[in-house]
Amino acid sequence: MSNFRANDPLLLAGKIITLIAQGACVLGGLVLAALIPVMLFMQDTISAEVAAKYGEAAGAFPGLAFAGVFLIGLTILALAFMFFGKLRRIIGTVGEGDPFAPANAKRLNNMAWLMLGVQILMIPAGALGFYLAQWADEIETANINIDGGVDGTGILMVIVLFILARVFRHGTAMREDLEGTV
Repeated sequence: MSNFRANDPLLLAGKIITLIAQGACVLGGLVLAALIPVMLFMQDTISAEVAAKYGEAAGAFPGLAFAGVFLIGLTILALAFMFFGKLRRIIGTVGEGDPFAPANAKRLNNMAWLMLGVQILMIPAGALGFYLAQWADEIETANINIDGGVDGTGILMVIVLFILARVFRHGTAMREDLEGTV
Protein backbone atom coordinates (compact mmCIF):
# COMPACT_ATOMS: atom_id res chain seq x y z
CA MET A 1 0.00 0.00 0.00
CA SER A 2 1.02 3.58 -0.40
CA ASN A 3 2.64 5.76 2.22
CA PHE A 4 -0.29 8.19 2.27
CA ARG A 5 -0.34 8.91 6.01
CA ALA A 6 3.35 9.38 6.71
CA ASN A 7 2.89 13.07 7.56
CA ASP A 8 -0.17 12.57 9.77
CA PRO A 9 0.45 14.60 12.98
CA LEU A 10 -1.52 12.13 15.12
CA LEU A 11 0.60 9.22 13.95
CA LEU A 12 3.77 11.24 14.44
CA ALA A 13 2.66 12.13 17.97
CA GLY A 14 1.90 8.47 18.64
CA LYS A 15 5.36 7.42 17.48
CA ILE A 16 7.02 10.12 19.59
CA ILE A 17 4.98 9.25 22.69
CA THR A 18 5.76 5.54 22.34
CA LEU A 19 9.47 6.30 21.98
CA ILE A 20 9.38 8.57 25.05
CA ALA A 21 7.49 5.89 26.98
CA GLN A 22 10.07 3.28 26.00
CA GLY A 23 12.87 5.62 27.04
CA ALA A 24 11.18 6.17 30.40
CA CYS A 25 10.88 2.39 30.83
CA VAL A 26 14.60 1.98 30.14
CA LEU A 27 15.53 4.77 32.55
CA GLY A 28 13.24 3.46 35.28
CA GLY A 29 14.50 -0.07 34.67
CA LEU A 30 18.12 1.02 35.06
CA VAL A 31 17.30 2.73 38.37
CA LEU A 32 15.43 -0.28 39.71
CA ALA A 33 18.11 -2.69 38.48
CA ALA A 34 20.70 -0.64 40.40
CA LEU A 35 18.57 -0.51 43.56
CA ILE A 36 17.91 -4.25 43.81
CA PRO A 37 21.51 -5.24 44.68
CA VAL A 38 21.76 -2.24 47.01
CA MET A 39 18.74 -3.53 48.95
CA LEU A 40 20.10 -7.06 49.03
CA PHE A 41 23.77 -6.47 49.80
CA MET A 42 23.52 -3.37 51.96
CA GLN A 43 20.49 -4.45 53.99
CA ASP A 44 22.47 -4.60 57.26
CA THR A 45 23.99 -1.15 56.73
CA ILE A 46 20.62 0.38 55.83
CA SER A 47 18.99 -1.36 58.80
CA ALA A 48 21.63 0.09 61.14
CA GLU A 49 21.12 3.60 59.73
CA VAL A 50 17.33 3.31 60.05
CA ALA A 51 17.68 2.09 63.64
CA ALA A 52 20.07 4.96 64.44
CA LYS A 53 17.70 7.52 62.97
CA TYR A 54 14.32 6.15 64.11
CA GLY A 55 15.22 3.94 67.05
CA GLU A 56 14.54 0.30 67.68
CA ALA A 57 10.81 0.80 67.03
CA ALA A 58 11.64 0.67 63.34
CA GLY A 59 12.74 -2.94 63.61
CA ALA A 60 14.84 -4.58 60.95
CA PHE A 61 14.87 -2.90 57.58
CA PRO A 62 12.81 -5.02 55.13
CA GLY A 63 15.39 -5.00 52.36
CA LEU A 64 14.07 -8.20 50.78
CA ALA A 65 10.58 -6.72 50.53
CA PHE A 66 11.94 -3.54 48.94
CA ALA A 67 14.04 -5.63 46.54
CA GLY A 68 10.91 -7.64 45.71
CA VAL A 69 8.93 -4.50 44.91
CA PHE A 70 11.81 -3.22 42.78
CA LEU A 71 12.07 -6.57 40.94
CA ILE A 72 8.34 -6.58 40.24
CA GLY A 73 8.60 -2.97 39.09
CA LEU A 74 11.51 -3.86 36.81
CA THR A 75 9.47 -6.70 35.30
CA ILE A 76 6.47 -4.40 34.79
CA LEU A 77 8.72 -1.86 33.06
CA ALA A 78 10.09 -4.58 30.76
CA LEU A 79 6.53 -5.60 29.84
CA ALA A 80 5.60 -1.95 29.28
CA PHE A 81 8.66 -1.47 27.06
CA MET A 82 7.56 -4.37 24.87
CA PHE A 83 3.96 -3.08 24.87
CA PHE A 84 4.98 0.34 23.59
CA GLY A 85 7.25 -1.23 20.98
CA LYS A 86 4.35 -3.25 19.58
CA LEU A 87 2.11 -0.17 19.67
CA ARG A 88 4.74 1.81 17.75
CA ARG A 89 4.89 -0.90 15.08
CA ILE A 90 1.09 -0.81 14.75
CA ILE A 91 1.23 2.97 14.37
CA GLY A 92 3.84 2.45 11.65
CA THR A 93 1.56 0.12 9.68
CA VAL A 94 -1.28 2.64 9.94
CA GLY A 95 1.05 5.28 8.50
CA GLU A 96 1.91 2.92 5.66
CA GLY A 97 -1.80 2.52 4.91
CA ASP A 98 -2.02 -1.17 5.88
CA PRO A 99 -3.38 -1.43 9.44
CA PHE A 100 -5.19 -4.73 8.82
CA ALA A 101 -1.94 -6.61 8.44
CA PRO A 102 -1.90 -10.08 10.01
CA ALA A 103 1.04 -8.99 12.15
CA ASN A 104 -1.10 -6.31 13.82
CA ALA A 105 -3.65 -8.86 14.99
CA LYS A 106 -0.79 -10.79 16.57
CA ARG A 107 0.68 -7.58 18.04
CA LEU A 108 -2.65 -6.64 19.62
CA ASN A 109 -3.00 -10.13 21.06
CA ASN A 110 0.54 -9.95 22.46
CA MET A 111 -0.18 -6.49 23.88
CA ALA A 112 -3.21 -7.93 25.69
CA TRP A 113 -1.07 -10.69 27.21
CA LEU A 114 1.56 -8.14 28.26
CA MET A 115 -1.08 -6.01 29.99
CA LEU A 116 -2.54 -9.10 31.66
CA GLY A 117 0.94 -9.85 32.96
CA VAL A 118 1.16 -6.35 34.40
CA GLN A 119 -2.20 -6.78 36.11
CA ILE A 120 -1.13 -10.10 37.61
CA LEU A 121 2.17 -8.63 38.84
CA MET A 122 0.27 -5.84 40.59
CA ILE A 123 -1.15 -8.39 43.05
CA PRO A 124 2.18 -9.34 44.70
CA ALA A 125 3.30 -5.70 44.38
CA GLY A 126 0.25 -4.67 46.38
CA ALA A 127 0.88 -7.35 49.00
CA LEU A 128 4.51 -6.29 49.42
CA GLY A 129 3.41 -2.65 49.47
CA PHE A 130 0.97 -3.41 52.28
CA TYR A 131 3.76 -5.13 54.25
CA LEU A 132 6.09 -2.17 53.71
CA ALA A 133 3.37 0.29 54.72
CA GLN A 134 2.89 -1.61 57.98
CA TRP A 135 6.63 -1.43 58.60
CA ALA A 136 6.61 2.30 57.85
CA ASP A 137 3.75 2.83 60.32
CA GLU A 138 6.17 1.82 63.06
CA ILE A 139 8.32 4.80 62.11
CA GLU A 140 6.20 7.83 62.82
CA THR A 141 8.00 10.13 60.39
CA ALA A 142 8.19 7.62 57.52
CA ASN A 143 5.56 7.53 54.83
CA ILE A 144 5.47 4.80 52.18
CA ASN A 145 2.79 4.75 49.52
CA ILE A 146 2.78 1.82 47.13
CA ASP A 147 -0.27 1.39 44.97
CA GLY A 148 -0.86 -2.17 43.88
CA GLY A 149 -3.54 -4.67 43.20
CA VAL A 150 -5.86 -5.35 40.31
CA ASP A 151 -7.03 -2.26 38.44
CA GLY A 152 -10.44 -2.30 36.77
CA THR A 153 -9.26 0.00 33.99
CA GLY A 154 -6.30 -2.28 33.32
CA ILE A 155 -8.53 -5.35 33.14
CA LEU A 156 -10.84 -3.48 30.77
CA MET A 157 -7.83 -2.61 28.60
CA VAL A 158 -6.83 -6.28 28.46
CA ILE A 159 -10.33 -7.26 27.34
CA VAL A 160 -10.45 -4.47 24.73
CA LEU A 161 -7.06 -5.49 23.35
CA PHE A 162 -8.11 -9.14 23.03
CA ILE A 163 -11.31 -8.04 21.25
CA LEU A 164 -9.40 -5.69 18.94
CA ALA A 165 -7.02 -8.53 18.08
CA ARG A 166 -10.01 -10.60 17.01
CA VAL A 167 -11.41 -7.68 15.01
CA PHE A 168 -8.07 -7.27 13.24
CA ARG A 169 -7.83 -11.02 12.53
CA HIS A 170 -11.36 -10.97 11.12
CA GLY A 171 -10.68 -7.78 9.11
CA THR A 172 -7.53 -9.32 7.66
CA ALA A 173 -9.39 -12.49 6.69
CA MET A 174 -12.21 -10.47 5.10
CA ARG A 175 -9.72 -8.41 3.10
CA GLU A 176 -7.92 -11.54 1.90
CA ASP A 177 -11.27 -13.07 0.87
CA LEU A 178 -12.21 -9.88 -0.98
CA GLU A 179 -8.87 -9.72 -2.76
CA GLY A 180 -9.29 -13.37 -3.75
CA THR A 181 -12.67 -12.70 -5.37
CA VAL A 182 -11.61 -9.63 -7.32
